[in-house]
Amino acid sequence: MNSNVEMVEVFDTTLRDGMQVEGVSATVEDKLRIAEQLDFLGVHYIEGGWPGANPKDVEFFERAKTELKLSNSVLVAFGSTRRPKGKTDDDPTLRNLIEAGTSAVCIVAKSWDYHVTEALQTTLDEGVAMVADSVRYLAGHGRMVMVDLEHFFDGYRNNPEFALRIVEAAVTNGATHLVMCDTNGGSLPDEVGDTVAAVKKLVGDDAILGIHCHDDTGCAVANSMAAVRAGVRHVQGTLNGLGERTGNTNLTTVIPNLQLKMGYACLPDGHLNRLTAVSNHVAEVLNRPLNPQAPYVGNSAFAHKAGLHVSAIKRAKDAYEHIDPEVVGNGTRFVVSEMAGRATIEVKAEELGLELDGIVVGNVIDKLKELEHAGYHFEAADASLELLMRRAAGWEQSHFRVESMRVITDENPDQGFTTEATVKVHVGNERFVHTAEGNGPVNAIDAALRSCLRGAYPRIDRIHLTDYKVRILDGATATGAVTRVLIDATNGDRSWTTIGVSANIIEASWNALEESLVYGLLHDEG
Repeated sequence: MNSNVEMVEVFDTTLRDGMQVEGVSATVEDKLRIAEQLDFLGVHYIEGGWPGANPKDVEFFERAKTELKLSNSVLVAFGSTRRPKGKTDDDPTLRNLIEAGTSAVCIVAKSWDYHVTEALQTTLDEGVAMVADSVRYLAGHGRMVMVDLEHFFDGYRNNPEFALRIVEAAVTNGATHLVMCDTNGGSLPDEVGDTVAAVKKLVGDDAILGIHCHDDTGCAVANSMAAVRAGVRHVQGTLNGLGERTGNTNLTTVIPNLQLKMGYACLPDGHLNRLTAVSNHVAEVLNRPLNPQAPYVGNSAFAHKAGLHVSAIKRAKDAYEHIDPEVVGNGTRFVVSEMAGRATIEVKAEELGLELDGIVVGNVIDKLKELEHAGYHFEAADASLELLMRRAAGWEQSHFRVESMRVITDENPDQGFTTEATVKVHVGNERFVHTAEGNGPVNAIDAALRSCLRGAYPRIDRIHLTDYKVRILDGATATGAVTRVLIDATNGDRSWTTIGVSANIIEASWNALEESLVYGLLHDEG
């Protein structure tokens, strides 16, 4: 880390706050793997969960003691202050924090008087004592104590005197970090900046000030940056902005903003270029696709469409990209559609290492326009576009040749529907015929085709489907409508999308699936 650059600590709460998003669930194994990725990225703190709150978090902290080898990050256990009118030495939450065995703990404290009197049903004096006693107890057991000041901005707005009493109670009893939380996510940057400045004036250098924002107004990143400008040096958030309701501060956005735009050091030297890979890896583990338009790390973050600016971009990328995408581990993409001009196709060919003469480029443009008129959408299917261009340059895939494919679906009175697919394939000079069952036509076809190819290409098992999308292109024709199928796949190192279009949904699916495997085998060879 450059010693001349001021540091802002990064506190990742993906494994705790991030798990509250709808539709996401992680196993203990998933959480351990994500923690390894966060350590690889180089965040300062990883909040692992709430020990004692559920069996999963109990197992996570127990396994972390022996299985999690962190090089850059400190594991943090999360909990709360003691109960109202309770004692610290017999409080189960505080006991679980100690037994978790982490060197740092983070406790949530009520800093809004309304919550103390209504939610906790106790007095304001007792609310202050709960914070003071808990911090003193945990610090006395040798723990670094961070305090999340819950609903701080609402509390400060309604009763600043009480909110600052909580701040003072935490600092004077040994808290190292005071984290102001916009728990409802309703604050705006100006208010956040003014409030942080007031707290900074009171606290001085007695503790590190932090910020924890939710994105209910779409301002979580902006609020976090405003807090840093006002004196915060510790930012909490989640990878890919996961979190309940509309999510938390997105670390994949705020980290490069702080480093590249504001000049702070957030990650170890040379680690920022790991951001895109880690973002995608975590999205894959949680089976929650990354927003393609996510700043910095999204697949479309540095994508350029149509022919208008492509020639200029080729000559001067920095005139059209606010940073070099490689700094965050991403890359420039040229998106090709029926609006593409010759320059777009030429740049895309150069990107793929293809030599296309003028006639071939013209043929590619004509074919694109023809297929997109029929319902193809190559902007969303990068792998199918690449295969189309390679074929135009004279390439023919030699991995396999399909002789025929058949799908049978039976309705069984006892077992519902069963689907069976038979695929006949030539691989080199050999002919393979395999039949497989699946939970639907695509699954059955995929299983049968893989059975034919596995002997010659054992690494095909690395290729797996991550998403399957169907769109009806002409709803007016009802069940006879043309359908567009998009298949997302990955081999663990790269991800790609292929497309199929047909009035027969099985044919459209088959075309997209076949191209997906061809693309995967092609790039597996390098």
